[in-house]
Amino acid sequence: MKIAIVEDDINMRKSLEIAMSDYKEFEIKTFKNAKDALKDIDKSFDLVITDINMPGMDGIEFVKTLNGKFEVIIMTGNATLQRAIESIHLGVKDFLLKPFDVDTLVAAIKREDKIQKVQKTVCKTKDKKKSNGFLGTSKVLESVIKIANKASKTDASVLLLGDSGVGKEVFASYIHDNSPRAKKPFIAINMAAIPENLIESELFGFEKGAFTDANEAKVGQFELAQGGTLFLDEIGEMPYGVQAKLLRALQEKEIRRLGSAKTIKIDIRVVSATNANLTDKIKDGEFREDLYYRLNTIPLSIPPLKDRKDEILQIADAMLEQNCKKYEFELKTFSKEAQEQLLAYNWPGNIRELISVVERAVILSENQEITADELYLQNKIQ
Repeated sequence: MKIAIVEDDINMRKSLEIAMSDYKEFEIKTFKNAKDALKDIDKSFDLVITDINMPGMDGIEFVKTLNGKFEVIIMTGNATLQRAIESIHLGVKDFLLKPFDVDTLVAAIKREDKIQKVQKTVCKTKDKKKSNGFLGTSKVLESVIKIANKASKTDASVLLLGDSGVGKEVFASYIHDNSPRAKKPFIAINMAAIPENLIESELFGFEKGAFTDANEAKVGQFELAQGGTLFLDEIGEMPYGVQAKLLRALQEKEIRRLGSAKTIKIDIRVVSATNANLTDKIKDGEFREDLYYRLNTIPLSIPPLKDRKDEILQIADAMLEQNCKKYEFELKTFSKEAQEQLLAYNWPGNIRELISVVERAVILSENQEITADELYLQNKIQ
C-alpha cells in the first residue's frame, strides 16, 4: 500500500517515517506541506494521511482540492467538533487526535487497506471502457471520445460544450488522464459556485495582508495546477473584469497573487466548459471575444443523454450496483417495464438526473425488483 503523509512539523514527520519503516507492507512518502504533496501525488498512491493545521494550505482545503480522488485520514493536535464534522462531510475515512500511538495509526491504515481490497474485488469492470470514467458506451459517445483522444495528446485549450449534466467534468478528467500531464494535478473549479468577489483570489491566490481578513497567504488554483490541468467549469459565469486577467495569464503564462508585486510562471493546460451560448454572451458584452478564441482552440460538443440511448441502461445498471453496495442492500434489478420507462424518458437533466433517479429508486423500492412506478417517471414521459 502506497501512502502519502503530509505533516509540516519536522519532528512529527521524521518520527512517522521511522515508525512506519518497520511495516514493509507500506510504502511511505512524506511531504512538508500540501502544495508539495499536490505536485507529486499521483494515481499510484492508495491513501493520504494529512495534518489539519499547516501553513499556506490547511488540511481541510487540501482535502477539498484532492476532490475525492484519494482516501484520506486526518491527524491533528487541536481538533474542534466543527473541523471533525467538516472532514467527515468531505469523505475523510478517519480522524486521529495527536498524540497517538503508531499502533493506532497502523490500525486505521489496515482498516482502510481492507476496505480498498474489497472494493477492488467487487468493482472490477466487465467492460474495459468503464475504466475510463464513463459508465456506458454508444456510437455517439465514441465519436466524441475519438476527438477527445486527439486533443488529449496536445496542450491545446479545449472548450467542452453541452447541456448541464452531460458529463463535462468526466470528459475534462479523461482528457487530463490521457495527456502527458496525467501524473500532475487535475484541478477543477466551478465559476458559478464561487461568489463573484472571491473568484480572482481563488484563481490567482493572495498574499498576507492583501485585503481585510487576509491573515495568511493563500495559494491560488493556477499554482495548485502547476504542471497539470486546470478545469474551468461554467466559464460563461466568469465576471467580465476577471476575464481580462485570465486572458493575460494564458497569454503570458504567468500570474500575480493579489497584493504581490512578483509574477509567478505557470505551466498548465486549460480545459473549460459551459452550457451557455458564448456567442450570444459576446454579442451582449458579457464575454470577451479574444478570451473565447483563446479557450476554444478545440471545441468539443457533448450530446445530451436523449441522443445516447444505448448508454441509458448501462449507466442505470452501473449506478444500481453502486448504490446497492453503498446502502448495503442486496443487489436489485430493474423490471422490464422499468427499463422501458428509463428508455422512454427524455432526461432533461441528462446523466446527473439519471444517477439521481436510480439512487432514489434503490432507496425507496420495496422489493429486489424495482418497478416502473418506483422510478416516479410516469408523469414525466414526453
